[in-house]
Amino acid sequence: MGHPSVLHLLANPAVTEMLNRTMESGITKADGHKLVAECPTDTLVAAAGRIRDSTRPGAVTYSRKVFINLINLCRDTCTYCTYKKEPGEPMLSLLEPTQVLALAEAGKKYRCTEALFVTGERPEQKYGQARAWLSSLGHSSTVEYIREMSELVIEKTGLLPHTNAGSLTRKEMIILKDSNVSFGAMLETSSERLTGKGMPHEDAPSKNPKVRIKTLESAGELGIPMTTGLLVGIGETQEELVDSLFVIKKLHEKYGNIQEVIMQNFAPKPQTGMAQFPQPSSEYFLRAVAMTRIIMPNMNVQVPPNLNPDIFGRYIDAGINDWGGISPVTIDHVNPEFPWPPIESVKKVTEGRGRRLRARLPVYPEFLKGGFITSGRLLQQISLIADNSGLVRDDYIND
Repeated sequence: MGHPSVLHLLANPAVTEMLNRTMESGITKADGHKLVAECPTDTLVAAAGRIRDSTRPGAVTYSRKVFINLINLCRDTCTYCTYKKEPGEPMLSLLEPTQVLALAEAGKKYRCTEALFVTGERPEQKYGQARAWLSSLGHSSTVEYIREMSELVIEKTGLLPHTNAGSLTRKEMIILKDSNVSFGAMLETSSERLTGKGMPHEDAPSKNPKVRIKTLESAGELGIPMTTGLLVGIGETQEELVDSLFVIKKLHEKYGNIQEVIMQNFAPKPQTGMAQFPQPSSEYFLRAVAMTRIIMPNMNVQVPPNLNPDIFGRYIDAGINDWGGISPVTIDHVNPEFPWPPIESVKKVTEGRGRRLRARLPVYPEFLKGGFITSGRLLQQISLIADNSGLVRDDYIND
């Protein structure tokens, strides 16, 4: 890799030698365990920043999006989640086509390029209301309705759909592939321990690591650009954190389709099972972000700025190169307690760290150039809003 030496940064010769070795030739899981346990935070962050400067020296990016909260009934129950709603609750979302189109048109007005479709995990398997709602729309599954709405949004607004509907089968991905430029499925953790009794994923079968990994493998076999990542601070150990990052690393090495890794810090929310669970320290999360860059030097690494509103600039120092989706139109329905900062504020913070902020599409430039998008209508729309680098044209945003 040829990254600059960090010998001057650390007095501990053994850790220094290990860190320099990993920066030159890559990192083993054993080295990762040792680094996360023993390397001082300042050194870890500096190393991650240097690697990012070498592998991702350009702008820090974000995706200008509209969040389409299609249906938030969910068969899973995660003990930290406020996204899931029950029938009769005031914030239950069952969006009709006219509502979906209205949101997408508002997004286009504000120069969004991404239509983010988010749903609960297979709600029709648990709720009669979901089945009846889908049937009234002419569908038997949530995936079928996502496809119809994706096609509607493309045709009427030109926004590019990105779907995050939890675990998906290979067949379901094939149904959606021609109408979505990318998908998302958070691994969250590779620790099966966290599915046990009294753990965050005890009542969330789709969060079993085997299920999530299978989804990511199927996407890899189909050549679909995937977003994944970890939820940090839900009870994992430092070793389990590193193990989870290596699961993602190995998937990408095998299939080449992981387009970004989101690092999201757990925040306790009222009226959830983990309301009193301590959130991870800012140092622990900073170290987790730095380790992500060290373990995956060439990856697009993202931290959502709304979850760390006062300190998000520090993650640039720790090796990130992306802020994820930011909406000038809709709230973050997964984390409504944390509003997105204004894009101008994100720009100011980014430039204050010596980087330019650029808007990207929901599919990264290297995946456009790599031939992952094969749908003619998606490619045609991309050509109208992307520049030669594969990012969003400045004049499209500023027009």
